[in-house]
Amino acid sequence: MNISNNWQDYECLATGNGEKLERWGKIILNRPDPQIIWDKTNNSIWNNWDGYYHRSNLGGGSWEFRKKLPEHWTINYKNLTFKVSPTNFKHTGIFPEQATNWDYITYKISNSNNKEFRVLNLFAYTGCATMAASSAGAKEVVHVDSSKGMIDWAKENMKLSHLENNTIRFIQEDVLKFLDREIRRGRTYHAIIMDPPSYGRGPNKEVWRFEDNIQELLNKTKKLLDKDYSFLLISAYTTGISPISLNNILSLTFKNSTITTGEIGLPITENNLYLPCGIYGKVENNHE
Repeated sequence: MNISNNWQDYECLATGNGEKLERWGKIILNRPDPQIIWDKTNNSIWNNWDGYYHRSNLGGGSWEFRKKLPEHWTINYKNLTFKVSPTNFKHTGIFPEQATNWDYITYKISNSNNKEFRVLNLFAYTGCATMAASSAGAKEVVHVDSSKGMIDWAKENMKLSHLENNTIRFIQEDVLKFLDREIRRGRTYHAIIMDPPSYGRGPNKEVWRFEDNIQELLNKTKKLLDKDYSFLLISAYTTGISPISLNNILSLTFKNSTITTGEIGLPITENNLYLPCGIYGKVENNHE
C-alpha cells in the first residue's frame, strides 16, 4: 500500500462506524466512508467536529455546521496550495490520499532530463495533480475535465500555487472525444495521469462507466504516449476493481512496460491503522 503520510495541513484523526473524522487545516469535518466497517473506539474525540455530512436514505445528503465556516479556505501540501470547500456531495475538492501520487509525479518529472516534458491529466477534477506536474517542471500540462465548475476550481488552485505563468491548458470536454482529436492531430505526451470515475457524464450527456469504457480509454491513451514517455498513472475508486484486475488490463495493454499496482491509503492518527482509499496503477517505460 502506498501511504500519503507527508501531510501537515491534513489529518485523518479517527475512523469507525462508516465515518471518518478529518482535520483540514484548523477545521474538523466528519464525513461518511463505506470502507470503514469497524467500530469506533475513542468516542470522546467524535464530538469535536465543525462540519458533519449526514447521508440521506434517499441518496446524497447534507452538511450540518456547528459554527459558521468560511465558504472556502486553503491548505498546503509542500510547495502547493489548494482551495478546500465542503460540497453538497460530501467532497471537499481534494482527495488527500492522492498526495502519494503527487509525490511520484513530482519525482519523475523533476528527475527527468527531458526539457520538453508534456503531461496530460484526464478526469483532472480540481487539478492537484496538474499543479504537482507543473510545479515539478513540466513544460506543458493539459488538464481535461467535463465539468466547468471543476475547471474553474483548478484555475483557482493554479493561482493559489503561483503557477499562472506556467503553460497549463484547461479543456472542458468529454475525455474520449478529446483523445480522438489528439490522436488525429498526432500529439504525444511524456506522461499521462488519469482518475476515471466509476460513472459519469460528459458535457453533452456522454455516458462513462468504468467497467465498460476502461479498455477503450487505455487503448486511446496508449496511442498518445511518446516513444520516449516516462509514465502513465491511473487511480481508480470503482468498487469491485482490485489491484490484480487493474494489473491484468495494464499488462495486456502496455506490453514490454513495467507495471506496478496496489492500494493507496491514509494513516489514521488514533490507532496507527490505515484507511484504504482506492487503487493505483503505474506503467513505466523500460527504456527510460
